[in-house]
Amino acid sequence: MKDPLNIVITGVGGQGNILVSEILAKAAAAEGFKVTVGESYGLSQRGGAVSSHIRLSQEFQYGAVIPAGHADIIVGFEPVEAARSAAALGHPGTKIILNPRPVYPVGVLTGGHAYPDPDELIKTLKDMSAQVLLIESSELAALAGDPVVQNIVMVGALAGSGYLPLSPATFTSVINTVVPERALEMNERAFQLGFDAACAIKVSQEK
Repeated sequence: MKDPLNIVITGVGGQGNILVSEILAKAAAAEGFKVTVGESYGLSQRGGAVSSHIRLSQEFQYGAVIPAGHADIIVGFEPVEAARSAAALGHPGTKIILNPRPVYPVGVLTGGHAYPDPDELIKTLKDMSAQVLLIESSELAALAGDPVVQNIVMVGALAGSGYLPLSPATFTSVINTVVPERALEMNERAFQLGFDAACAIKVSQEK
């Protein structure tokens, strides 16, 4: 494993980014890694950018902020924020897990701003990174029972990507501790759907 392994979780307020960073950090700590988490909030209550930096090391406790050009993995909950993170923090070897469904700001809906073409954003991300896994987490979350658990679908995709030296069982164990019991079954389904989707993409890419 590269040390430190630098991971960015990025999206907009209300998508559950912070819960994902908590699950990832706790899973890594449970497997003996030294973990540092740094978070930045935009106008999160209004759909502004929210991102987390998670740094895993086997030896040292690194600073919370990932330096420019040093993000190894980006988990993007929507295309524009993934592109922002990739431009600022990525490098040609960065691997990206992306929910391709845009979250349109209010200004776009009222005609005040333009949202970039999502297909062009995805093409740009593929050009500037080593690999992009497109995970339709919003659709998979609906299959799990509620679109709100798209963030847990993305956790499953991260676990199934092979990008992390962490056991999927550790992730599910942590989810059991942070998710309310009444929603646990749905979150477990969401995790498994994301995990299976990432595994299927990897198999198809290897053929």
